[in-house]
Amino acid sequence: MSKGNVTILGSNGHIGNAAMQAFADAGWSVTGLARANRKPVAGTRVIIGDANDLETVRAATEQADVVVHALHLPYDKWGNGASEAQLQVVLDAIKGQGKTLLFPGTIYNYRATDRTVAPGLRQSGEQPRGEIRIRLEQMLRKGAEAGDFQAIILRAGDFYGPGNRGEWFESAMLMDHAKGKLHHLGALETRHSWAYLPDLGRGFVRLAEARATLDNFENFHFAGHWVSHGQMMQAIQAAAGKPLKVSSQAWWAIKAIGHFNPMMRDIYRMRYLWQNEMELVDPRFDVLVGPGFITPFDEAVAATVEELLESRKAA
Repeated sequence: MSKGNVTILGSNGHIGNAAMQAFADAGWSVTGLARANRKPVAGTRVIIGDANDLETVRAATEQADVVVHALHLPYDKWGNGASEAQLQVVLDAIKGQGKTLLFPGTIYNYRATDRTVAPGLRQSGEQPRGEIRIRLEQMLRKGAEAGDFQAIILRAGDFYGPGNRGEWFESAMLMDHAKGKLHHLGALETRHSWAYLPDLGRGFVRLAEARATLDNFENFHFAGHWVSHGQMMQAIQAAAGKPLKVSSQAWWAIKAIGHFNPMMRDIYRMRYLWQNEMELVDPRFDVLVGPGFITPFDEAVAATVEELLESRKAA
């Protein structure tokens, strides 16, 4: 018997696909909404459509008890109200129907000097991208407090996991693996918050299952793996099974490319996230999910690296 109906908006994305898999594994009836079903998940269905269209989103979420907002615009497309407009479509589609909206939060809402990032910490974005994310969460709070829906935020660090592509782990740190090289993005002793996607997906499931016990607006933080760049390099090398030359990311090159590439310019602006320690903490969420919830770090890295290298061999 199904535990409930969930619709995942943006089912091809990093979080969207992880949530599709996690909810399916947990026995939910799962529907995705995407422009194409590029990452099929057994036992789920995907509606092909445009998440910027109100009627499409309304139809996709009509039967849902829970909606996961996993939509994500390209970095250089966030401005000029585009992110807010995209979210507003979703809020209008689900308003007044007693639904729960699960929303992935980012660490962009905080400053480089915020060393311990707990849910109660005052939000102040380091860059314009952070201010946009703050406004999105204010929209969620306003709607939830008005009784339009229940909104639950789960904030996480950088993603990695088997089958995931287009994030820092695969496209920056391991981009030169075939040449025997690894790249780190900050000082080796600097620690960073990582979210193993299968764990994060299960985190959203736990929140959905606990929603009746939660307030109408909630903000949780997903601690994930808090490790140094050096520890990450060591874990990748162990999983790769061969010695790799470790070197630092050439931020100067990204800056240079950014002069004519808006995407690279925005990425360069966010380098502070790799150069400063900003630890996500939330004892309340840790209690909610219980002990042993997070996959051990070395095991998570090994699963990710092994799948990636096998896929590159087959390509």
